[in-house]
Amino acid sequence: MTIIDLEESTEIYTVSEFNADVRDVLEDNFDQIWIEGEISNFVAAGSGHWYFSLKDADAQVRCAMFKGSQRKIGFTPKNGLHVLLRARVSLYEPRGDFQLIADFMEERGEGKLRRAFEALKKKLEAAGWFDELRKKEIPEFPKCIGVVTSPTGAAIRDILHVLKRRYPSAPIIIYPTLVQGDTAAPAIAKAIHTANERKECDVLIVARGGGSLEDLWPFNEEITAKAIYESKLPVISGVGHEIDFTIADFVADVRAPTPSAAAEIAVPDRNELLQTLLSQGQQVVRFIRQRLTADKQNLAWMQKHLQQQHPKRRIIEKMQQLDFCEARFVQLQNQMLNRLQMKTSAFATRLHQVTPHLQIQRIQQRLQQQSHQLTTLIHNDINIKHSQLAHAAATLDGISPLATLKRGYSIATDSNDKILHRADDVNKGDNIKVKLLQGALVCRVEEKA
Repeated sequence: MTIIDLEESTEIYTVSEFNADVRDVLEDNFDQIWIEGEISNFVAAGSGHWYFSLKDADAQVRCAMFKGSQRKIGFTPKNGLHVLLRARVSLYEPRGDFQLIADFMEERGEGKLRRAFEALKKKLEAAGWFDELRKKEIPEFPKCIGVVTSPTGAAIRDILHVLKRRYPSAPIIIYPTLVQGDTAAPAIAKAIHTANERKECDVLIVARGGGSLEDLWPFNEEITAKAIYESKLPVISGVGHEIDFTIADFVADVRAPTPSAAAEIAVPDRNELLQTLLSQGQQVVRFIRQRLTADKQNLAWMQKHLQQQHPKRRIIEKMQQLDFCEARFVQLQNQMLNRLQMKTSAFATRLHQVTPHLQIQRIQQRLQQQSHQLTTLIHNDINIKHSQLAHAAATLDGISPLATLKRGYSIATDSNDKILHRADDVNKGDNIKVKLLQGALVCRVEEKA
């Protein structure tokens, strides 16, 4: 039995500590990495996480992709699928398994191309190459149609067939080019530039038949997109099938789902034009007939109106109007004279009522009435006064001192004509006056009895 003597400074790891340190070393020294390989041992756990191995011909590495990172994946991984991963390096400590934690996955091959497609699409869209405001209108009746495509492919046959059927009157110019391979994109761009320089057509179809993403890739390159963007001719893109979209479709003035559809968009349909012309011809005939009918009615109305406006008819109408005006004038004149006469009579009556002679007569009548009334009042008043005077005289006579004197009495007064009632009112030797019925006596008081 061998005994190992360890120094006190030697650090002894537990398994957990060792795995933790290794994990830290791995995660600190490896940032995100891109790695590609083939999927094997793929397992979709009940939690939604994916566990698999990524391998090539000589090695493999365990990988995990958690549920939260799968939202951006547009496919379900499976064994044997070649993929590209973006991952971080880690270690699963409980089992000591070295692994990669993936947060992005795409299919390799087409996946790489789609990544390039999205990057270019985003770039050109930001540059305004897809804006609807810059896109040109397709001429309604093109005089010449240009086609940029392979002269030997199925696309040109479909395009020529549709153009011949729909619009055989317009000439077609083919600008031959490669539509597949590494040199196809520059060739397509050159054909588009040639069509613009020669100015032989007024609409351009850029097309090819269906295929894989790699087959259609020349129409996803920037050089092709730039040629379409700079084209003075309106461009119709008809690349691939209806589900295929290329950068050329977004830059073109019009996108067609197929080459045949591009040809249909480029030209009108002869049969539809004939139907339209026939319909418009019938409309013109109906319009002419309606116009003739309206013109006949208008002519009849004008003849009737002309007869109504004939000078002789107008003179007769004016003569009738003159007679009517004359009768009306006489009527108005009589009415005016009657009104003037009535007003004159009214004024004469009012003048007679306010003449001075008539007013003087009325005033004299009022004076006579008032004088008679005044005389009557005076006589009545005199009679009343006479009655009152007689009554007063009788009353006065009843109480008059003369009546007393008539009965033999006399009235004595002092020197001041004050009536004497008592003997004491005078003194001896005073002179008093004694009033008799006839005359008066002046006496001296000799003695008071």
